[in-house]
Amino acid sequence: MNHVSGTPSRRSTIGFGLALTALMVSAMTASVPAHAQQKTGPGITGDDSLTWNGITLYGVIDIGLQFDTHSAPFTPYRPAASGNIVRQNDYQSATGLTPSNMGQSRVGLQGTEPLNEEWSAVFQVETFFNPQSGDIADSLKSLAVNNGRSLTTQSIGVDGSSAGQAFQTAYVGLKSAQFGTLTFGRQQTLLAEGSIKYDPNYGASAFGLIGASNTYSGGGSSEDNRLDSTAKYYVSFSDAVHLAALYKFNGSDGAANTAVQADIGGQYAGFSVDAYYSKVNSAITAASLTAAQVADLPKLGYSASNSLAATVSDNTTYSLMALYNFDPLKFFAGYMHIKYANPADPLSAGFSDIGGYVLAVVTNNAYDNSKTVQVYWTGVRYTVAPGLELTAAYYGYHQNAYGTGKQAGCSTSAHSACSGSLEAYSLDADYHFNKHFDAYLGAMYSGVHDGAASGYLYSTDINPTVGVRYKF
Repeated sequence: MNHVSGTPSRRSTIGFGLALTALMVSAMTASVPAHAQQKTGPGITGDDSLTWNGITLYGVIDIGLQFDTHSAPFTPYRPAASGNIVRQNDYQSATGLTPSNMGQSRVGLQGTEPLNEEWSAVFQVETFFNPQSGDIADSLKSLAVNNGRSLTTQSIGVDGSSAGQAFQTAYVGLKSAQFGTLTFGRQQTLLAEGSIKYDPNYGASAFGLIGASNTYSGGGSSEDNRLDSTAKYYVSFSDAVHLAALYKFNGSDGAANTAVQADIGGQYAGFSVDAYYSKVNSAITAASLTAAQVADLPKLGYSASNSLAATVSDNTTYSLMALYNFDPLKFFAGYMHIKYANPADPLSAGFSDIGGYVLAVVTNNAYDNSKTVQVYWTGVRYTVAPGLELTAAYYGYHQNAYGTGKQAGCSTSAHSACSGSLEAYSLDADYHFNKHFDAYLGAMYSGVHDGAASGYLYSTDINPTVGVRYKF
């Protein structure tokens, strides 16, 4: 992490953070009729919840059976175990148990403690785990175990915000029905919350691009769905319009590893819409090390068990999402525009990433020309009968040609910097026996083209999945 201050870009980032803090404080002292919405647990309420003296124990256990037409062997470490969409190292078909197909398996505590007639203290801590292996979810370990391996000897390895931490969520704060909610700690970002709300599959990893990848809900990096050291504020006005802001501190002066997000939205007569802005400085996209890089580790003093390669970028995202609830139908649509640029504050080799993983090889100049990604989706959920929902969804991705020299302007699969696209279609059914238990069945098709397919062994995957989920 850089400790040098004084450049205009760093001063502007610090200033933005101070301005955001001032906005939070001023909003907290404003008198507006509002009701702060706090996202909690799996949604079990009332007598069905395990609540005592304002503290609730909750959890989700989700596990199923999946077949992939093209995949690497499943991993016991990544939260979803399988890749769910086509990935570069898919070299065979695969069948196995897959956790967290409809929602992340987790256990947590959350609480509300009234302080007076207006204010309450709130907290939440939760741990992600893989029920098929019993391991704490660790996406970065799924990458590290592939260090030095060729594509056809790798297992599924996907970057993410789960890196074996004891808690994936850990925050405390204050809540007021009139003034809003202000919390501090490790928290889910605003963009990630919105991506779940406006995804026809609500972030289900088996049936949607948003849940299968997490890159887009992370504003360009899967590691940024949840962020350490954040302040997060939410306030609503007459339950019709809401505002939210988030800022990530880096523990020192300078812009490296900071982030800012904002959200404005509203709802009326079954229609809901939100607009998001996200800027993540020195965002990290981790990857497995090549055999040559692993061979160099002893000279660098690093271990292959916790070392990774990384591409670092400054990511800027604009997004608009909407849904319309016309019972028994719900219509969803969303759009994201993500820009990747070389970081204003580069990271050095040896940087300590989340979960204690070390970035042994760091690339800070991958985007001499900015990479632009557009992500779009639409879908519908239909309540066929009480407890039974059918979901059909489409997801698309397009990247520009961002290479230089001979790669400039290319539109083939010869280079990953060529323009390219991905599409995914899904159809699934979910039957709720009661508030606690449901069963699901569905499949998603995904395919990549041109630059998005560069280096891929296969360009398509279909993942029929069946499973059950228990919530408490």
